[in-house]
Amino acid sequence: MASQTDSVSIFAEGTFEEQILELVNYLARTRSEEERPAFVAPFENGLKTEEGQKPVSEDPERQKAVLKDVLQQVQGLGDGSEKEVEGFFNLLYAHLLSIYPPGSPELREILANLLQSISSSPSDQLPIKYRVLSNLFNSLPRNSPLRSLVYTTILQIAVEKDDLRSLQLTKSEVQKWISEWDLSDEQKAEFLKQVADAFAKTGQLAQSYEYSLLYIQKLPSTSDAAREAAVTALSNALRLPDVFDFDPLFKLDAVIAVKDHELFSLLQVFINNGLAEFKAWEASHPGSLEKHGLDRAVLEHKIRLLTLASLAVQHVGQHLPYAKIAEGLEVDVSEVEKWVIDVIRAGLVWGKLSQNTQNLHVTRATSRSFEKEQWATLEKRLQAWKSGLTGVLEVVSNAKRMGGHPSAVQPQAAA
Repeated sequence: MASQTDSVSIFAEGTFEEQILELVNYLARTRSEEERPAFVAPFENGLKTEEGQKPVSEDPERQKAVLKDVLQQVQGLGDGSEKEVEGFFNLLYAHLLSIYPPGSPELREILANLLQSISSSPSDQLPIKYRVLSNLFNSLPRNSPLRSLVYTTILQIAVEKDDLRSLQLTKSEVQKWISEWDLSDEQKAEFLKQVADAFAKTGQLAQSYEYSLLYIQKLPSTSDAAREAAVTALSNALRLPDVFDFDPLFKLDAVIAVKDHELFSLLQVFINNGLAEFKAWEASHPGSLEKHGLDRAVLEHKIRLLTLASLAVQHVGQHLPYAKIAEGLEVDVSEVEKWVIDVIRAGLVWGKLSQNTQNLHVTRATSRSFEKEQWATLEKRLQAWKSGLTGVLEVVSNAKRMGGHPSAVQPQAAA
């Protein structure tokens, strides 16, 4: 779980040689007392400086060789307290990032192996795993492409432990990261797909859908991957019971490119039409719902809610009769209140039911799309509000004038 900071404090004292031996002695803890001297000895010998030889602290190549030997011995988190584990890895990161250039392929390979070792550790200490990886994430420069490698590992651990919610990952945060990271569009798309897949695997399908739209944005709109992702997005937009805003889909070139697909025409029904048109589409596309794994009952419920929302949009500030709702939804009048409660819960309509008058007084409603017709309706409402406000201002103005007239002044009581 990456923190909000981009720096990790390292409180390391001593020479390069002393710090390497500190790392080695930590690693030796997993061995028995008898085995430890034999484990440490090769490192001590490798750090010695023979006559005429540069000290290891002044020889980058020797430093790399020693550090590689240390890295080969890192198996999981080691045997220490959380503070010791964190300190070990922070010191290791500090040496890695000081010796290897941030964008070098060699560093990428080293970190990939190190991440694999950390993530495969049998330790049940999930918080320290997150902290160790987050420290590495924050130690890397903001624009480093290696940040995506580290966070992908964090995601994999969270998915395996069904702990994705604890990361508190937000779409704005992810968008910020990929705008900073020095990655190609293809690499950014791959990272976004991994995020979308992570949410899908943990059952957070609405969030997965949101990230899938970002993924599609990064794909070449005419590629096979974009077409496949666009069709999947159309299917999910229809399938997910809480997705009612379809406008983001139509801002994607890859989605427009599959306008010949049958699901595209079905989505048009959900944007513009009602239950009758949905039934007509189903009749003209036998077997299509099953082919795409779509549940007819879910779709029918969704199209009824959208139809009711469209009716409410036409009656904002007015009463919408139960009979008109029942007719539009093709249900009995006795079922109307249940559907109104559902549409209010879905956040599509705001209003108040009246059983006595058999009306829904609509205070607010969400339009399925916002095009020429919706702009015209909005203009009419604004004009009506403007006229109403003008009338209120006239009443206030008249009241002020009357307040200043002598005949309007109340006599004061005598002293």
